[in-house]
Amino acid sequence: MILLEQSRKIATAFILILVLTITTACGGGTVSQVDRTATPPAIGRDVTYAELERGNTPSGQSFGNWVVTTSQGLVKDAYVRDNNKLGVVISPQVRPNEVRPLAKSLVQGFRKNFPDQNLTVLVYGPDKQLILTTQYDRATNQIQYS
Repeated sequence: MILLEQSRKIATAFILILVLTITTACGGGTVSQVDRTATPPAIGRDVTYAELERGNTPSGQSFGNWVVTTSQGLVKDAYVRDNNKLGVVISPQVRPNEVRPLAKSLVQGFRKNFPDQNLTVLVYGPDKQLILTTQYDRATNQIQYS
């Protein structure tokens, strides 16, 4: 009787392992195929390419537009991602010694519009090469430049 129970437990374990192996092996191709064919979320047809570049949220788009229009020509382009990352392309008018104060000013404005989170401001030169990364830590209220 004990031998019969042990045989039944071993057979059940073997069948369970076999079922899991077959299910995993057959299901693996379907999962990877879904990943390859998954399409990104649809963007409304009424959103223009420029608006998409300025921000991936309505508030981000508004802030990106505001930065460009109020910069008096110092910022040629801006984008906001996830309401915590701002990238700006500066114009050739900005002197090297003005980049850090401009970044600090952008962080302050960004912080007012998107409070209670850590923020990053990426400053790109006119050639679109990254020249300064500014990070604001809300816990310490400090700005770091790199």
